[in-house]
This record gives sequence, structure tokens and C-alpha cells, in this order.
Amino acid sequence: MQTAFVRSGLRAAVPTAGKGTRQVTRASVEWYGPDRAKFLGPFTNPPSYLKGEFAGDYGWDTSGLSADPETFSRYREVEVIHARWAMLGALGCVVPELLDRNGTVNFGENAVWFKAGAAIFGDDGLNYLGNPSLIHAQSIVAVLLSQIVLMGLVEGYRVNGGPAGEGLDALYPGEAFDPLGLADDPDSFAELKVKEIKNGRLAMVSMLGFGVQGLLTGKGPLENLADHLADPTVNNGFAVATKFTPGN
Repeated sequence: MQTAFVRSGLRAAVPTAGKGTRQVTRASVEWYGPDRAKFLGPFTNPPSYLKGEFAGDYGWDTSGLSADPETFSRYREVEVIHARWAMLGALGCVVPELLDRNGTVNFGENAVWFKAGAAIFGDDGLNYLGNPSLIHAQSIVAVLLSQIVLMGLVEGYRVNGGPAGEGLDALYPGEAFDPLGLADDPDSFAELKVKEIKNGRLAMVSMLGFGVQGLLTGKGPLENLADHLADPTVNNGFAVATKFTPGN
């Protein structure tokens, strides 16, 4: 059995027989089409415009944000891009603190993600992975201008194309942007898109959690986790929240 699904926001593709057909036939049933997994299971009554054509469609849109096709296409693009940045951000928040805690690299207080940027104002500047021979940043203005220029070029390339390919999909360009050929088989590609958006949504929630934890405790995610595991009844979200109740 083969299920038609939308390859991108604007172009559709139907899985063809291949090495991943058996795997994605299961994925098609689970994640695409009318019989896909939904946020309330059999009790879900999805709106008519959510037909399971896109990865991560669980039939939930109580606010009607996806009712207009153009708005839906834009929101979907924004979600995928933010999901990718969140996955990179969550990794970047955890790795320096992990390396510092196990003694691999000595970051000092800059191991905590929300304190790392302040190192650029120090006498030694900001050293990537604690190594000045990799990246040694000492000017916040230079870093800001470099980020604006580089990200502007990358986004312009993503939307408008360039030497590595013209007319490519803005979200899933493939070709030179897929050197491992992960999207060559449309069957496997369909499942990878589901995995990407699920992990990306989790990463966005994680980044929100990291931010709230940082504001409330002044600690990084791994230190907060260690504190919670050491004494779960004392170090938890409820205990922190009660500090802001009247009388405390």
C-alpha cells in the first residue's frame, strides 16, 4: 500500500517502491494520511484542512492558525527553521557545561550557557572550546556584524538559491545540501522529516525550560538536573515556584 504525501509546502511527491518502502509504509500509516497518530488518539476530530499531508500533523489546531493555506505554509516554514536552531541551541547549552563538569575543558563560570557570551568582555576574550587558536573573539561589534552578514547571506541563499542549486525547496533543498544522500529515497525521507520535527519541537520546549531555569535558579541545565537528582523533593519546579508566593 502506498500513500501520497506532500514532499514540501508547495510540491507533492508520492513514495515509490525502493529499499525503504517497507519501512515507510509503516511510517505512512502512523504519521501521514487519515489514519495517522493524532494528539488525542481516536478521540481527535481534526479540522478538514489538516489531512496528514505534512510531517508532524497530529490534527491539532484549536485556534485555526492553519486554516489559510498561505499562512499555514509560512508557519510551517518558521516552525521547521526554529526547530533546527533549537536543536543546535540545546546541544550548545549542554555540551560546554558537560565538558566542564567532567574536566575535559575548564570553562569556569562561562560553562553556563547564559554566561558564556559575557566572556567576550573579559581581558582574554571569548575562546571557542577554551582554545584561543580556534576562535578568539574580543569585539562584540565585530561578532555582531559578522553574524548579520553571514546569516543574511545564508537566508538569502536558502530562499533564492545560488551556485549550489537553483529553484531548490526552501526547507528541504537536497542536492549539495544533502551530501550523505539522506533524502535520495523518498520513503526514508518521509520518516526523517517526522523525526526532525518531533525532535525539533522537543528542543524548542527544552530551550524554553533552560531559559526559565536560568532565570529562577541562576544555574545551567546539568547543574539543575544534578540538584534535582540529589534531592528531588526539595529541588523541583514546584518548590521553586512557591518561593514567589505571598509571604515568601
